[in-house]
Formats: sequence, C-alpha cells, structure tokens
Amino acid sequence: MDNNFELSFKRLSDYCEKENYKGWDPFDGLSSKVFKSIPLIRGNRFFRLAWIQFFKLSPINFRRFALVPKEHNAKGLALFLTGYYNLYKHQPKEEYKKKIIFFADKLINLQNPNFSGSCWGYYFDWQARAFFQPANTPTVVATSFVADALWNAYEITGNNIYFETALSSVNFVLHDLNRTYDKQGNFAFSYSPMDQTQVFNASLLGARLLARAYSFTKEEHLKEEARKAVQFVCNYQQPNGAWAYGTLPFHDWIDNFHTGFNLECIYEYGQYTGDHSFNGNVDKGFDYYINTFFCNDGSAKYYSNRLYPIDIHAPAQLIATLVRLNRFDEYKNLAEKVMNWTINNMQDKAGYFYYQVKRRLSSNVPYMRWAQAWMFYAMCFYKNNI
Repeated sequence: MDNNFELSFKRLSDYCEKENYKGWDPFDGLSSKVFKSIPLIRGNRFFRLAWIQFFKLSPINFRRFALVPKEHNAKGLALFLTGYYNLYKHQPKEEYKKKIIFFADKLINLQNPNFSGSCWGYYFDWQARAFFQPANTPTVVATSFVADALWNAYEITGNNIYFETALSSVNFVLHDLNRTYDKQGNFAFSYSPMDQTQVFNASLLGARLLARAYSFTKEEHLKEEARKAVQFVCNYQQPNGAWAYGTLPFHDWIDNFHTGFNLECIYEYGQYTGDHSFNGNVDKGFDYYINTFFCNDGSAKYYSNRLYPIDIHAPAQLIATLVRLNRFDEYKNLAEKVMNWTINNMQDKAGYFYYQVKRRLSSNVPYMRWAQAWMFYAMCFYKNNI
C-alpha cells in the first residue's frame, strides 16, 4: 500500500486518539458560553442563524475565545466505530475490537431517552433556515448512522444490548418523525420530530435504517414503509440523474456528498430487502455523480456547478459511496487520485484534515465530526479495498 497513505492514516488516527475523539463542529456556535450569556441575542432567530454562520464561514477559529467546548458527537462516534469495524473485518486485531466497544458504549450513553425509541442528536443548539433544534434533539441522520454502527458492533461483539438499542430506533423513525405524503401515498420522513421538511438524503437514511432492520426481523411493514420513502425521493430525481437537496425553494442546490448519501441508501435498501426495482435510479444517479463532481487533478467539487469550496466531506464520501455500491474496483484509479489530492492539499502536519479549501481564505478548523471522523471512515474503507 502507498506509504504516503499509510503515514497519513496514522497521523490522522493519532490525532483523533490524542483528542479522545472530541472536537468542534461547523454548527456548534450556539454552545458558546459567551453567546449564552447574552439573553437578548440568544432568543432571536436571526442572531442565532447569523452567529452560527459566522463561526461556520470564518477562516479564523474563534471558538476558544468564545468558549465553545469540544465534545463527543454521536454521529462522529458512529463513523469512527464503523471505521474500526471495517478494519476489524479485514484484520481482526483485539485493539480494533476494544475501540468498537469503546465507541458503542459511548453511543449507548448518549441516546435521548424521551422518544418512542432509541435516537440521537447533536450536543449543541442548532438554528437552520427552516427550523430551530435545541441540543440533543434527535435527528434521523444521526440516529441512522448510530443504529448502523451499533449493528456493526453487535456483529463483532455479540453484545445483544447493541443490537436491541439499534432495533429500538425503528420506533423513533416510525412514530416520532413527521411525514409529508404525495398523491400516491409515498412520503418523506422529516429531519427531526420538530420540523416538516423534506430533505431527500435524510428521509432516505430513515428508509435505509428500516430496511436493515427488516433484514433482521423480516417484518413486512418495515420494508413497505421504507419502499414508500425511497419511491418519494426517486420521483424527484431529475432527468439527468441528479437530486436537489430537498423540496423547499432554498433547498434547490445539487451537491456532492448528499448525492452520495442518496445513492448509498437506495442501493442498500435493495440489498437489505431484495427489492431491486430502483436499480435504474441508482445507475442514472451514479453516472451523474461520478461524471459531475470530480476533477482530473483529483479535487472534488462541492456543488454541481462550481469547484469551490472544496469540502473535506466530498472526497471522503466518494470512497464510501464506491465501496458501498460495490464499484470501488471499477473506479480505483479515481479513488486513488482523489485520496492523494486530499492528503496533499487538505491534511495539516498535525494530522487533522481541514474543513474547506476556498478560492481565497480556506478554513483549516479541525472539526472532529465533519472532517476527522469522515476521513477516518473513508480511509478505513480505502485501506480494505486498495
């Protein structure tokens, strides 16, 4: 294996372990103790949104000065767990198994107990354009990644607590998320119990969770509900194979990694349920994805219509998408080119990966969930397939 990759992976692993897998997040600005000390600003939607965007977009990291704490992020821990799961599957070392148990136990303790089933959110308040979520509000995105990781942990350890906790998340998806129906009775799951949005990748992640649960329990209603959610999103696929982010007017952009999410979820719905009727949607979407978002030099575009910002999530998602769709061997040269570009242009000498490369002022903030967890997850897939 390429020595540059192995050195890069070790530097990243060492950095994350040194930080105990805690870190900042692009959207954690509202957890600032300074912000919380100003009630007039804290209670205003506009100021909440502006404060988050300032921290997210600033090339300078003001989090230390604003007293933003580093914390464990449930989704990030799930990505690390799945990374170690893949390493263990390839080479069953005891140290990998210990890491899997470490992350799984952390995730069990981080779940929100106030809903119909096991569920997870983020540790910070979050103001989006469409809704506000208090800290620990569960989302279908975080919950789906955690449930998937806990099922992986169960596969390695045989600990039934991991299996049952993940299976319980089915009740959260079915009973706590809101739904938006089309005229045919298909629907989109909401992002959280507190909104009514139709975000395609989020709804599909809920469908994938149900489909994987079906693969264990064979309860037909899980397959049926998952299929309706997949059909809803496939009905919105554009003639060229693309998807917008969602249905709202300000969700009309087309981007790299959410397209990858969509493809993974639809494909794995078929793998878990045996229903391959959406394979045509996957093929058309994958052709658009692979031919739109990656440049000849190995850089990965964020949006369909421009290069910058180059977000670390985009190259990471390529590796995961290729492996999960069983297309890595076919596109191994592209994967290697993108991986090398990312290491050479987005990894700091301290071991962590940068958030975004921009045309002028890049953002080098060492986000744990958004950057380090995703690159660790991707690099574990890469190690096992190169």
